[in-house]
Amino acid sequence: MLKKDKEKVLGEVFDDARVKSFLNYEAPTGVNTDFHLLEKAYRGMNIDNFSTFLTFFTQTGHDLNATNPEGETLTQIASRHGHGADYLNALKTAGAL
Repeated sequence: MLKKDKEKVLGEVFDDARVKSFLNYEAPTGVNTDFHLLEKAYRGMNIDNFSTFLTFFTQTGHDLNATNPEGETLTQIASRHGHGADYLNALKTAGAL
């Protein structure tokens, strides 16, 4: 059992301002900014928040098909994760290849 101050928040729903805040992260040197933003959202949001993020992401002209330094897109990465199916569907619905 987790200590009270270490309890994990499950199913957290962010408001639009919190979701949009993920558009402001700075990418590390050598990492495509659009890929970095997508990956941060993928790792930090539940599927509902992630779907909302993708709307804001595409509305502001970001690239859903951006690649990491190894040349992979987030769709390629999510397709290998057991929990990635819903995220992969959301990416494809938003227009990712």
